[in-house]
Amino acid sequence: MRSQAVERISVGPVPGVSKPTMRDLVSTRDLSPAEVRSVLDLAAVVKARPSDFRRTLDGKQLVMFFEKPSLRTRLTFEAGMASLGGTAFFMDQTGGRIDARESLPDIAHNVERWVDVIVLRTFAHSTVEGMAAHASIPVINALSDLEHPCQALADYSVLQERFGNLKNVTLAYVGDGNNVAHSLLLTGAMLGSHVRVATPPGYQPNAEIFAAAQEIAQETGATVEAMTDPREAVSGADAVYTDAWASMGQENEADARIPIFQPYQVNEKLMAKAAPHAVFMHCLPAHRGQEATDAVMDSPQSVVFDQAEGRLHVQKAILMLLLWGGASRFPVRSAHV
Repeated sequence: MRSQAVERISVGPVPGVSKPTMRDLVSTRDLSPAEVRSVLDLAAVVKARPSDFRRTLDGKQLVMFFEKPSLRTRLTFEAGMASLGGTAFFMDQTGGRIDARESLPDIAHNVERWVDVIVLRTFAHSTVEGMAAHASIPVINALSDLEHPCQALADYSVLQERFGNLKNVTLAYVGDGNNVAHSLLLTGAMLGSHVRVATPPGYQPNAEIFAAAQEIAQETGATVEAMTDPREAVSGADAVYTDAWASMGQENEADARIPIFQPYQVNEKLMAKAAPHAVFMHCLPAHRGQEATDAVMDSPQSVVFDQAEGRLHVQKAILMLLLWGGASRFPVRSAHV
């Protein structure tokens, strides 16, 4: 059930939703638990009443620098910005890293003079951190090798819509302990949910990320667990999640990983161990027949396309919260003030 705060949301500064203290979304940890809830609540209202927000970001401009190919991320940011009244520009960096031609600080200090927000899809997480350190405007991580915060927020928006109170939700992630697993751990911990991650030995989540999720969980009442048995992770779960066994940039490992990850395939037998009402989740693109079978991907339990839609609504909410009240082109963080 929606909170009273969500019911009071209107165009412009949003009554009932706290003004965020973060200036970027480089990591899920840039948000507080209350701000994570604000993103999900605002996204729910944007989804229900999109026409109310058509001029919210009038005159605002977004630029995307993508070192990796994209379908969902690019189109949802472009469509989201346009539907809020803003403009999006795309810089294709798939032919070379962002800082190959000039330094990252120089790029940041140019771009901050022209647009209002930067979206990065990169290989190295340090690229996103560097852009945020030097740019005076908000920077959004649209995927790095360490985290995928927009994806996890969208995933939990789907779970909130499906199950309501996220404190009662158990999500089981099965597969590679990658950037998506990291963001699911952090976001689930923020929301007081229960997250189990099952990976082959040697492919577990980043230790520092897992420790951070555990620390957050102690404050919110969440639980986060890491294990190697996929059946143990999935047992009784409300959501079963998987991702590619080899991420972009790891293509040379793909064949070698298949026999290692085969026991972690999400198939009908594994899904049967989850709760009867459980949903199947995947951030896409999927390698059908590897990490998940067609029978699961196309089943009534699958919410993979709800997740893809959720990216649009959540990213619109993120953009509005970061550009709250009209961000200046030259705030004090700029090195050129």
